[in-house]
Amino acid sequence: MAGYRAAGLLVTIYSALEKAIGPRWHHPAAPELLIAYGGPDGLRAATADGLLATTRPLAPPMAGRLVEAVKTALNAQTVVVPGTTAVATVLPHLARSLRSVHDQRDQIAAQVEEILDAHPLAGALISMPGIAIRTSARILLEIGDIAAFATPGHLAAYAGLAPATRRSGTSIKGEHPPKGRNKALKRAMFLAAFASLSDPLSRAYYDRKRAEGKKHNAALICLARRRSDVIYAILRDKQPYQPTRKPTTRAARRIP
Repeated sequence: MAGYRAAGLLVTIYSALEKAIGPRWHHPAAPELLIAYGGPDGLRAATADGLLATTRPLAPPMAGRLVEAVKTALNAQTVVVPGTTAVATVLPHLARSLRSVHDQRDQIAAQVEEILDAHPLAGALISMPGIAIRTSARILLEIGDIAAFATPGHLAAYAGLAPATRRSGTSIKGEHPPKGRNKALKRAMFLAAFASLSDPLSRAYYDRKRAEGKKHNAALICLARRRSDVIYAILRDKQPYQPTRKPTTRAARRIP
């Protein structure tokens, strides 16, 4: 909420600056600039070295680009909008609220990681390429008890990775995302599929789908659907990822 309010205020007095900072509200370096320098006047008075000193500890790779974007935005607007001084007084307070939200988010993330470490299947799931601690936590949270899904297909449908074919009488309406799908689970599996592209098996499958004419996102969805079966088998069998394991009558084929 604080981020939206700060963005709204910046738009009214300095739209170019909002375009520079707005896309980076989620990063602690952006609100830190407003906390340290206030509004446009304070940022304009600051040197590039001073802005870098504020942002670099929080965003080493991004600091230079952020400072350059801010300086470019400040030079782009020459008209002083009425109320700029008043807004500059409010912005640091909103930025502090946003920093507090970031701190709380980090604390929650740390707590989630601690809970995940205690989960009996955490290690098995993290053994799969592309699945890190936070993604694993989201997947485990959204799936819950794997026994609730009778087959891998049921899990894929729940995640929205298995399109449903709509019929009307004898006609087929085409494939559409199934109703009741879990968007958070789909996003986690999609991001995990993207992260797994450094794995040779996942990359080979993705490249095959691209060669078939599928676009990037569509190919990733196919990969996520394939990996969903593997996740199902890992959680059902309580065994880590084994790419070379031969399929059995009980375990799903484990190729991501």
